[in-house]
Formats: sequence, structure tokens, C-alpha cells
Amino acid sequence: MAAATSARALLAPIPPKRDVSSRLDDFPTKGLPLEGEAVIHWNKHQVPFIFAETDSDAAFALGLVHAHLRLGQLEMMRHISQGRLSELAGPFTAEIDHTLKILDLGRAATEMEANFSSHVRQFMERFTAGINHCQDHLSVLPHEYRVFGRERLPWTVNDLITIGRMASSDVSWLIWFVLWKLRSRSDWPQLWNTLLHYGGNAMTFAESAEGEEQLTLLSDLLGGISRNGSNSLAVGPERSASGSAMIASDPHLGFLQPNVWLLAGVQSPSYHVAGMMLPGLPFFAVGRNKDIAWGGTNLRAASSDLFNLSSLPASEITQREENIAMRWWFDRRVKIRNSPYGPVISDSPLLEGPEDEIVALSWTGHRASDEITAMLAANRAENWENFTAAFENYSVSAQNFVYADAKGNIGQLMAVHLPMRNDDMPPVVHTPESGGKAWERFVDVRSLPSSYNPEVGYLVSANNRPPPAEVPVGYFFAPEGRAARLAELVEAQPNITFEDLRALQTDVVEPAAAAINRALVESAERLGLERNLTRQARSVLTTMADWDGSYEADSPVPVAFEAAFFHFLRYFYAPRLGEDGLRAFITAADLGRTVPHDIAAEHDDILTQVLASALQDAVPAVKKFATWGDMHRVHLRHPLAMVPIPGNRYTLADFPASGSRQTVMKTNHAPTDQKHHAGYGSQARHISDMSDLDENYFIILGGQDGWLGSSTFLDQAKLWQRKDYIQVPLRRESVEKEFERKMVLKAD
Repeated sequence: MAAATSARALLAPIPPKRDVSSRLDDFPTKGLPLEGEAVIHWNKHQVPFIFAETDSDAAFALGLVHAHLRLGQLEMMRHISQGRLSELAGPFTAEIDHTLKILDLGRAATEMEANFSSHVRQFMERFTAGINHCQDHLSVLPHEYRVFGRERLPWTVNDLITIGRMASSDVSWLIWFVLWKLRSRSDWPQLWNTLLHYGGNAMTFAESAEGEEQLTLLSDLLGGISRNGSNSLAVGPERSASGSAMIASDPHLGFLQPNVWLLAGVQSPSYHVAGMMLPGLPFFAVGRNKDIAWGGTNLRAASSDLFNLSSLPASEITQREENIAMRWWFDRRVKIRNSPYGPVISDSPLLEGPEDEIVALSWTGHRASDEITAMLAANRAENWENFTAAFENYSVSAQNFVYADAKGNIGQLMAVHLPMRNDDMPPVVHTPESGGKAWERFVDVRSLPSSYNPEVGYLVSANNRPPPAEVPVGYFFAPEGRAARLAELVEAQPNITFEDLRALQTDVVEPAAAAINRALVESAERLGLERNLTRQARSVLTTMADWDGSYEADSPVPVAFEAAFFHFLRYFYAPRLGEDGLRAFITAADLGRTVPHDIAAEHDDILTQVLASALQDAVPAVKKFATWGDMHRVHLRHPLAMVPIPGNRYTLADFPASGSRQTVMKTNHAPTDQKHHAGYGSQARHISDMSDLDENYFIILGGQDGWLGSSTFLDQAKLWQRKDYIQVPLRRESVEKEFERKMVLKAD
């Protein structure tokens, strides 16, 4: 009965098509609580630029903009961040809500709000007031409200801080979710040490095991918005054609629609910024102001630890009850346990472990820090000193921020708070005695390595291993291949232009895949394998020969390699690791390093058998898929497509994709020989040339407007495929010329 009711709700008509003018007619412009004059200019993609006489009015107008464009998305984010997804989706997501309530993402929100300075408090309150005003004055609520049966509930500053914490969730959790149940294996210490030794994490998740659909959905929800990947680089004036610094950044996140970024610009007494914002947060996470520009990549820092509490007195573990309200079903009461080392995460119904196990999660995001103040300060920074100082109280999500300024300086810093751990290789689960003291003191941006105007004239960041620091920064970083490829492309161009950076951001050569392919082909040649293969298997091997690792959508070669590689992993690693161990290996190992190494160390007779079987089993895929794009796809879906009721109409686009796991233009996927869709990857881009206030270019995969049926819901997808960008200037006269729709906001 609940399913039938859900189906009827999901079949609510999608709003009719509306153009930009029609959508902007809904924007509230009169009777606004303004202190002075405020004007918004909109371009044809519904990107706004706000001009306000006061910072307070700028914040209010930004709130109006976020609600106008993304209110349905915001409402879903509010429910997920607070563990209230079942209020929308019914009993199907009860275990996810239970886990989210244990994680308690908003645990520090009240203290954080209380610690705001007067400027930040006013900015946040006015931003929240703008969201509420827009919601209150809409004549028709977004489609998501109708499908989920939502009413107009007021927004609070606490709600938005908690959304920010969700966007800052620790990417290491996603690895732990995969590794959790492997800890009971007899060979777990060896497997864990192997993963630590290879020290690379491609964040390439293998296909979910049976019965893990809920855990996968939780990973999709957290990983889709938390900044778990990215590329960012800065080029000094000696390497640019303009003679000024340049910056280019592209975040790697999920492909759900609306995109998790929106584009905007604002000018007020304290702010003059254009860039990319996360819905519900009042700052620009990626972009530039009149003096500086910034981008960032996830540092993959060790911001969390697990603690075995078996030695802890029972009196130190507290317990409370939480209610999970469920649409179409009875509410459920769940017990949440807490400890001095954090919430008892082993109580999650999604994590399989011994029944008597008590494991707590210590996360720096459960401590009060101040990322909102930090980012607002960075948004108005004038130089490197201002920019660095902004991040002293920044903790999560740990970021490698890349910097460029109008005077030609470039820099890179680590924004994070880290426990004072020692250099020992850690266990996956600590004890209070062995690891607790580390959480009594922390290091911050001032104690961690940074770089300013390096001699090489450029800086690149791609989630790769950072330089040694006073404490271990982390343990699982992205392989070096992406950063090395970025450096190679920068060094190949003596006078870098916008076109060069555009080509760089869309590069799809993966050196790690080329290295694995070379190891497979050379081993086959050395073993004389070709004479023992069938004609079809020989054809696969011939196709793979001399491949440079380029994953162009119209190329047939990646199909042959990926199919052969998938079956090689099955035959080579599964017998020794098991299926769960293979999933862990794929998730946490640097495949480009480990696979060639293991091939070189293997006995010839075993290698002969494995390679022959892998090449033969690759034949059906090569027959079925003429090109990589036939096999490797990107689909743009609304979150409603994830609900287990007919939601096919919420899959909005499905197209062939270039790229792969560790290409600069990432389209991440698990090893497979089947048609598949990339799980996450490059979905927004930014380039700025600091020689000119107007030379700022952005694009998001999807569109600016979150209103289903809007002409700007997916209009940037075609631009994305053509490798085009949208210019967002900073000069007012340029904005007035290019952003043709002028909207005057009035208090009367």
C-alpha cells in the first residue's frame, strides 16, 4: 500500500516547460526588508550578479537567489543532513536515517552559531531570511515539495550549518564502509598493511555486494556532495601568455541534478566576487574577487579515527532515543549511543560486525570550528597573508586550497585541523589508550606545509600525497598520475592561454591505465601467449597494443583494455583475496602501481593462465561495444530516480562519456566489462586570468535552475559536451552589458 501511494506521488506531473523570463517572473522583487538599493542582473543561463549598497542586503539577495533556484534541492539536503530522509521516501530509507542520526552531522552547529562574529551572524541571518522570504512568497512550490508531501517549514541558521557539515563529510568514511566487515578475516592485518603500504586510494568503488544497496545509497548521498575529488592549478606570470597569474579548478562530485554548484556574482561594500556556491551556503567555494582567485581539492586528510570502546567503563557511554518519522508507515524509535570518543558508529544497521562490538567515530567535524567565517574572509581577502589567516579556524572538509592573485603571486595551503598523531602506521580501529591522546591537541593551517611562488612557476593539486608535515596528514591519497599529468601538460606550454587550460581540463589520458595495459601486453608477448589464443582473443590483444591510455568516447581501444583488465582482476586477485577483499583492493589500492608490480612478481605459469582467460573473456564486450562511449556513459538524474518506485522519467540525460578513473577529466567507474554509468567525476569548471577582472569562465554539468521543466535546468550540459564556458565578469559595466535582464529589488 505504501509503495502504491509512493508511486502515485512520484507520478505527480513534472512542471511544464518554462523559459528564463517566465521563471524570473516568480522572483520576489517588492516588499523586501532592504536597507538600501539592490539590483540583480541575470544572463540567459539564469546566472545572477547582485549589486547591493550593504553587505546585509547582499546576503539577503543571495538567500533569495538560492531559494529561487534550488529550494527543492535545499529541502532534500535539509532532510538528508538531519537524518530525516524517511519523511520523504518512506520506510525504504529507515536504516540510512538511523546511520545519519548516529553520525549526527549537526552536532556542533549550535555552538558554531553561538561563536559567530557580529558580521558573520548578520550575514547568515540575512541569508536565511532571504531563503524564507522566497519560500513564503512562492505561489507554487517546487515539484519536490509535491512529490514528497512537504509544506513550507521555516529555515534556520542551524539548518544551513548542518547542510554545510554534510557537504564536509569525511571521504574516509566511504572507504571504511567497504572495509568494515573485512576486519573479521584472519588475513585482515596483512590486507590492511598492504593497503597502507601502497598508500594510494583511487576512490574507485567496486560494484556493491548483494544486500548492500542501502549502504551504497548512503555513500552516494554523502559522496555526491562532499568534496571528495578535484583538480586545481595555478600558473605564475612567467608561464602565462598574458603575463599574469592564472587559475583553473574542476571539482569532482556526483552527477545528480540539480548540480551541487550554482554560479553567481555579488558586489557590496565588503564583497566583490564571482564563482561557484553550494546551495544553502552564503560563500563562494571556488572563484575570484577583484584581487585574488582560489580553488581547491580534497586533501584526503585523516580527519576521523575509529575507537574500540571495549576497555571503556559502561558509565562513560550515554544513550538517547531518536524518532525516525516515516512517510506512509509507522514511526520508529532508535537508540543512539555516544561516548567521549564520539558516537557509537558500530550501532549502524548498515555496518556488519560482531554483535558485542562497540566502535566509536571521532571526527573533527563534531567539534565546533568555523568554515563559514573562514570562507567569507577568503572571499574578501586581498593578498596571500589575508587568505592564509582566513583558514586558522577551518577544519572540515580538509582542503588543499590553490591561490593566485592580480600581482602575479601563486600559492597553495592545507586548510584543516588534524589530531597530533605520531608517525606510526595506524590500525583501522584504535583503542582509547593507544590513540586517544592524539585528539587532545590539533594542528592547523599555520603548522602545515604550504607553497608560495615556487621556482617552477606553477602549482598543481589533484588529491595526491602532500609533502611531509608535523603530523601524518592522511593515509589514502589519490595516485600521483593525475597531478603528474597536469604538471606535464603545464610544462609542455611555454605561454599558457585560456585555450590551453580548457584543453587541460578536458584531457582524458590516464598514464596509470597505460602502465597497466603495457604490463599486460608485454607479459603476453614475453610468454609467447599469442600463439595459444583464439583468433578473437588475439584480436583483443592486438587492439590493446601500443595504447597511450587515451579514453576518448569514440575510441574502441579502452573497451578492449577495460574488459581484459576487469577479468584479469577477477582471475588474478579474487582467488587470494576473496570477492570482498577484491572490492577493498579496488577501493583503496593505487592500481597503477600495484598491478604492474604484482604482474612482474608472479610465476609465469599462473600469469599465462590468467592472461589467456582474461583476454578470452574480454571478447564479448569488444563485440558488443564499438566504442568506449557505447560502454561508458554519464547519466544526469534527479535524486527521485533513486527511489525504488518507477522513477525512470527522472533520468534526464544519458550520453557517451570520455575519461575514466584517473584522467584529468575524471568520469569515475568500477572495473567492468558491461555498459555502465560513471559514479562521479568532473562536473564543474572554472578558469580565471588575473590580468583582467572580466576574464572569469565557469561551467557546470547540468544547469543553473533546479526547477524541473525550466529551460535552464540542463542547458549547460550541451555547453559542457562542447567544452564551452560561461563568462562571469566582475566590472559592473560588463555585467550590465552581458547580463541583460535587470531586476530592481524594492522595499515598498
